[in-house]
Order: sequence, then C-alpha cells, then structure tokens
Amino acid sequence: MLFRVANLSQLAEFDEIIDVRTPAEFAEDHIPGAINCPVFSNEERITVGTLYKQVSPFEARKVGAALVAKNIAHHLETRFLDHPKSWKPLIYCWRGGQRSGAMSIILAQVGWAAHKLEGGYKTYRRGVLDALETVPATLQYRVVCGATGTGKSRLLAALAEQGAQVLDLEGLAQHRGSLLGGIPEQPQPSQKWFESALIEKMRTLHSDRPVYVESESSKIGKLTLPASLHTSMHSSPCVKLETATPARIKLLMQDYDHFLDTPHKLTRLLQFLRPFHGSKRVDDWAALIAAQAYPQLVEELLTMHYDPSYQRALEQHYKNVAQIQRIELNNLEPNTMQSVAAMLIAEDAAA
Repeated sequence: MLFRVANLSQLAEFDEIIDVRTPAEFAEDHIPGAINCPVFSNEERITVGTLYKQVSPFEARKVGAALVAKNIAHHLETRFLDHPKSWKPLIYCWRGGQRSGAMSIILAQVGWAAHKLEGGYKTYRRGVLDALETVPATLQYRVVCGATGTGKSRLLAALAEQGAQVLDLEGLAQHRGSLLGGIPEQPQPSQKWFESALIEKMRTLHSDRPVYVESESSKIGKLTLPASLHTSMHSSPCVKLETATPARIKLLMQDYDHFLDTPHKLTRLLQFLRPFHGSKRVDDWAALIAAQAYPQLVEELLTMHYDPSYQRALEQHYKNVAQIQRIELNNLEPNTMQSVAAMLIAEDAAA
C-alpha cells in the first residue's frame, strides 16, 4: 500500500483535508476546513449505485472505476496542479473505503505524502456526537437572558469585542431563534453541520473563563441544541436584560426591516399563532400589517405573545432564576452595550 493511514487526532498535521464524497454529502456536513474534491458527482453516485443493485457489483465497479479515474485526473490537472512535492494531504470518504483509497493511491504514486483517514467521515461523525455529550459540561456559562428585542445578541457582540468568550448559537444556526427569526437569503445549515461547527467552536473555549451564551429554547429554527449543552445552560448563573419598550421596538424594526418589503410573508407567518391567540387577534395583526402600523404591531406581539411565553420558559427551565442579575436599559446604543459588557467582564474577573 503506497499511502498511509491517519486517525482523527492527527488532523492538524496535514496541509489539506480532502473530502472526496459527493457535493451533496459534503454540503450536509464535513470536517471543518476540508475541501471537496469529489470522485463521483451526485448523479454519478446514483448511477453507480443503481447498477450495483439492479445489474451486478462487477458492472458497477467497471463504470465506477472509469468515473473515479476521470474525476481524479480532473483534480490533478486543476486543483492539485501547483502543489509542491512536500504537500501532505489527508483524504477521506464515507467509511474510509474505496473512494478515498483510490484518491490516496494516485496521490501517493505522484509522490505526495498522502494519508487516508481511518474510518472516514463515519468515524468523524461519531466523534462529534461523543464530544457533544461531554464537552458542554466542562465549560462554565453565564447565560444572557431577556425577552425578544432586549438586546441579547448585541450584548454578546460587545462582549466578544472586549475579548470575552462568547458562544453565539444563533450565529452558528443562522437564525434569530423565533417564529420570525429566519434570515433572508440565508438558509439554515443542516443539523449535522450545525453540530460540527458547534463542537469546533466549543473546543476553542477555555474552561477556566466564563462563556457568555444567549438563553435559547431547545430549538433554533429547525435546528436542535444538544441536550447536554441545554442542561448545562439551565443550571448556570444568568443575567437578564430588562429593556424599555421603545428601545425594543426600535431594535426589532431595525433587525426585521426585511418584512417591510415582504408584508405578505409576515402575514403568512403570523397565521401559525392562531392556535395560541385565536383568529380575531391574528386577523387584527394582519390588518395592522396592511395599514403599515408596524410599531403598534411590534408592541402588541411583544406584550401579548413573546413576553409571556419567554417568562414562562425562563421560570420553567432556569434553576437560578430567583437569583438572576437584572440589568435595566433605556437604550441599546453601541456605547451602552459596551459599558454593560465591560461591567460584566469586570465582575467576573473580581469573582
């Protein structure tokens, strides 16, 4: 065997990590930092798989071998052409089998120190799931609580700017965490990629310093938080932002201004609230949208829907809610958030 085998603990030793699975497999999840150099396209993999099941493994391997050779040749003529002899790549596929083996053999024959990842993506994925069960409990969290529009995300940004450790769950999930929290033109990642990005971030955090994280429900949009992380957050000390209503309305009008151009979408999303508030109230909110009375709409949604549901969730899940630290804010301007961040960092340093 010309190529060598490596394991997950050796990832940092390589110049490049090459995922030879299909673009669809890569898009669903991959080792962070890996590049996609598929030996089958999405369609080619289906073709070979159909031949394997409906004709014979032998016929499938003949067609598959030709496709693999063609695609590896393309990568050699393009992506790998200028790499020096010292280049040290790590190659993986689904299970560390034929696809990564074929690429590894050819790259090794060229003269590169090609290695194949033992167990492939399947072993990597198992490692992610195992880590998500244990790593969250090793960190100390300070949970930033507060109802919708109180400035939690802005405070996290200010904390990060001042060097604090921040775990931005909504940033990783690409969602603001509510019924209306989808970000235009930015679909959420897959559950698997979210978990890969999450554990990658958590491994950079130090256990001897607090990690600021925003309070979240068990789901952010379509994505589910690991149970171990949620449990750790629920038993952690909290700070609650209590922001004046005008400032909250101003923030939400800024952060959700895309609905001003798509009122029909906002009206459609609010239909999901009918089971909670009844048809008349939801119809009244639709009328406010039609009249472009957005400040009134935002205030009613806060007082009638978001605030009560948030308070119930806070009291139900957070064990230290009785000892919660409250911070009253009249505005959410950058200098205010920087001052609050500096205060929290100083308190933690003195503790």
